[in-house]
Amino acid sequence: MVLAVGIDSGTKTMDIFGFNDKDGKIIIDVAIPRDEITKSAKLVVEKLRETQERFGKIDAILGPSGYGMQLKRAQEASDEEIAEATFVTEADVKRRLRIVGLRELMVLLRQAYDLNTYFTQGVIHLNTVPKYRKANRIDMGTSDKVLSVVLAAKDQAQRLKIPYSETSFILVEVGFGYTSAMAVKNGQIVDAMAGTAGFPSFLGSGFFDSEVAYAIANATDDFSKQLLFGGGVASFAKVDQTKPLEQFVENSKSNPQANEGYKMMLESTVKDVASLLPSVAPKEIILSGRFIRIPQFLADLKGSFATFSKATGVKMNINVLATRAKVAKQAAEGAAVFANGLAGGEYKPLVDVMKLRESEGSVFSNLYFGSQIADGLKKFKKL
Repeated sequence: MVLAVGIDSGTKTMDIFGFNDKDGKIIIDVAIPRDEITKSAKLVVEKLRETQERFGKIDAILGPSGYGMQLKRAQEASDEEIAEATFVTEADVKRRLRIVGLRELMVLLRQAYDLNTYFTQGVIHLNTVPKYRKANRIDMGTSDKVLSVVLAAKDQAQRLKIPYSETSFILVEVGFGYTSAMAVKNGQIVDAMAGTAGFPSFLGSGFFDSEVAYAIANATDDFSKQLLFGGGVASFAKVDQTKPLEQFVENSKSNPQANEGYKMMLESTVKDVASLLPSVAPKEIILSGRFIRIPQFLADLKGSFATFSKATGVKMNINVLATRAKVAKQAAEGAAVFANGLAGGEYKPLVDVMKLRESEGSVFSNLYFGSQIADGLKKFKKL
């Protein structure tokens, strides 16, 4: 029997899910607000130790890994690798942005020798993605996005009764912060439109017009990472982010500004998928994320895909990513599946087919702007 636990860093909450592969019993299923973790990262370590004390030694834990690093045990991760996986300016460290809490948690997990924790790759680290698709990219999908794909590959293989090597889909995760789309071909991630490098999301603006980036960088003496959590649908539609997401969806039916923002979000999600069609002919589009839990949004998004399909002739089978978790998001369950495979459990063949033991480079390995920029990036390699 293998006990496996996975963690999804998330934007709004950090979720933890675990199970054993003897009878499938769930051993942990919780969500902790990110603001609480920013105040005290040890909350997660305490939850893991409580679970281990109750159920026995956990064979593998997949820890939150930010932008990711080459697969390794947490105890083997260097300061430089943790710094790059959570790269942020000194000014933003002083602001105590949520990524600072994530960094502190990674350091705590490295120090926790009683917990068999692994740090994992972002899409940018995967050998299965051709180098030319990585050019001048960092965010092709953070480590937690890879975890959602793991669950989706497992789900499709079981549903369609096909080998892992024949899975083919585009996973679209519509989250509170960002929307990400990842293309899978022959059971492997081959391309992505994700987060800060995709079309606009609920919070994030997505990729910048280069002239906008130039203008913003020269309009402020302090280009904070906090700017990457703005400029999206919520900013455009003037949405109160403290209100339930369902309220935004409902208001879009009567409020003109909200309606424009809603259209922006639906169209952007379809554009993310359309951008990946040259890389894969998917068997289906699989949907996950916080927004997909809202019935009206799900219906409207399916309608947008149907309209695109009718206009282009591209067949679009739509499925929602199933999960056994009652609280944690799909990425946390995917992380537990990945952990199970690493520990030699029933999902080892899935990890092998996806080539998740293989990785290359760092988050900055695919930038081609010359030595001056490369030298400047060295400041992000220190904790």
